[in-house]
Amino acid sequence: MKMKTVLLTALASMFALAAAQGDGGLPKLAVKSKYRVCFNQSEMNSTWRKAQTKSMQDEAKRLGWTLIFTNANGSVEQQIADVRSCIAQRVDAIFLPPREEKPLTPVVLEAKRAGIPLFVIDRTVDEEAVKAGRDYVTFIGSDFYAEGRRAAEWLVKTTGGKAKVIELLGSPGSTPAIDRANGFHDYIKKYPGIQVIAAQTAQFTREEGFNVMKRLIRSYPTATAVYAHNDEMALGAITAAREAGFTPGTDITFVSIDGQRSALEAIILGKLGATVECSPNFGPKAFQTLKDYAAGKKIPARIINDDRFFDLSNALKSLSSAF
Repeated sequence: MKMKTVLLTALASMFALAAAQGDGGLPKLAVKSKYRVCFNQSEMNSTWRKAQTKSMQDEAKRLGWTLIFTNANGSVEQQIADVRSCIAQRVDAIFLPPREEKPLTPVVLEAKRAGIPLFVIDRTVDEEAVKAGRDYVTFIGSDFYAEGRRAAEWLVKTTGGKAKVIELLGSPGSTPAIDRANGFHDYIKKYPGIQVIAAQTAQFTREEGFNVMKRLIRSYPTATAVYAHNDEMALGAITAAREAGFTPGTDITFVSIDGQRSALEAIILGKLGATVECSPNFGPKAFQTLKDYAAGKKIPARIINDDRFFDLSNALKSLSSAF
């Protein structure tokens, strides 16, 4: 009798788990007029991050949803704790921009086991360990590999295929740093005249962009170009180059990624050559995707943003729409 009771309890648990999951084993989400959701930001150390957070907060306010916002301040461990806190609070859904791919993967599975739909935005998690449509709903963001490739295409065209490049890398282990490097390097393989003579992380910040460029330009004074994985690093590097006696835009050609307003202003002034847009305006698309998922619509595994490209030909007229 005792064995039968244990067996029935186990079967009941299995059926309860199955009932809590939708297609592909994902948790279901009821259709409601308002939701209580978490947005676990990785850090707030750049114009881009602040713009992304504002977009999420503004859209939640417009919809009348409750948005629980956390800021991990650049700590992977804190971001993991933040997600776990949201799971414990039994929120309706979680929006996660993972600071790094691999360390955040376990909490994605924890959210699934807790029956909470999770949306990965901006950066990906370890795609060999977890899959969109099976372990989390979808990835929403830009194509970082294409961004690196577009930056390389512009640099090759602008320099005639000849440049000695300093590469300022993003945060180690992050998806944009990995993919923006790969996209750039895969493209320049066809152009032996484009040589990356130095590459170092500057952590996606303007301050580190300045500090790293200040050191590298001393060691590599023959550099003729800088490829920065984001605008903040590029803007810091431009200041460092100028202080070292170089004329940005003349002696050294700069290209970067993000498309923030200050970068477009630098293009207009002739300091920055070009920047590939990486839109931070996730709020409307992220929350609409949640509503579509709750309504039972089929959600693609990847939802890629349509990003623009800015150079001197369109920087001025695009200034008002930049973040």
